[in-house]
Amino acid sequence: MTTIDPLELRNAFGSFMSGVTVVTALRPDGTPVGFTANSFSSVSLDPPMLLVCPGKFLSNYETFAACKHFAVNILSEGQEQISNTFAGYKGDRFAKVPHQFDLHGVPLIDGATAQFSCTTHQANEVGDHCILIGQVAQFTSSGQAGLGYVGGKYFSRGLERAAFDETVSVATCGAIIEDGESVLLEQTSDGLRPPLCEHTDRGRLIADLCDTLTAKGISAHLGQAYSVYEDIKTREHHTYFLALGQIAHTSADIVAVPISSLPHQKYTTPAIGRMMTRFALESRTRDFALYLGDTETGAVHGLPERT
Repeated sequence: MTTIDPLELRNAFGSFMSGVTVVTALRPDGTPVGFTANSFSSVSLDPPMLLVCPGKFLSNYETFAACKHFAVNILSEGQEQISNTFAGYKGDRFAKVPHQFDLHGVPLIDGATAQFSCTTHQANEVGDHCILIGQVAQFTSSGQAGLGYVGGKYFSRGLERAAFDETVSVATCGAIIEDGESVLLEQTSDGLRPPLCEHTDRGRLIADLCDTLTAKGISAHLGQAYSVYEDIKTREHHTYFLALGQIAHTSADIVAVPISSLPHQKYTTPAIGRMMTRFALESRTRDFALYLGDTETGAVHGLPERT
């Protein structure tokens, strides 16, 4: 029988895109406990049932495996810190997170996009986890966009979709393309920049970007949105994606720049320079986050800190 590497298997499981939940319950003495989980699934509509899978590595595993009631909170975009708190903080997690209580006295996380109060239907120990099935007694749903998780990183689909809202202004779409230990950049008379295209039709941006990369002799696979911002002077909208690729056909305009030297290059604009410097820093840990704002101010969303 083929030996399975647990780390490789975990990485393979992690390629499935999921939401992020915080599961809560009460110890026998009434103390609230909770943990972050993406092992959540609906089970049945009639009767209404769902499941979560607490792991035996949890300090409160016995509480969840034996609880009579529990709650599942599907986190909203922007609640990464709440996820981080329940994934690794060792102190009083509920003191750091606003919450209310359900009909069973179990905590419900404020601002979650959906909250399910459950009565335990069944708890089965399977391998290194427990399959905890609950019958939904009450639930709420706000309709907010949920926080996503894949490959060990958070992502926010609502923020990424914002890059493609309709506009009459010119939109720029580019790609930061990793090729081994280097990034493929376009050399212009004003300095370096990621390969890009411009269009007024947001719906055509990704297709045009792929065509542009091919025309420049680059074979690439686009990944997550990395930087979305508006130029406060020109009002142009910019979106840059992460990508993996290589030079398929030599082009005089495309150069491979070592990631370690990215902060020291001359770029066409200061905004691109700051973006490439951030990329060089985040590439050390592979924790790539999404910048959303303009050329002067903004915020970085979605840096994972889970343990």
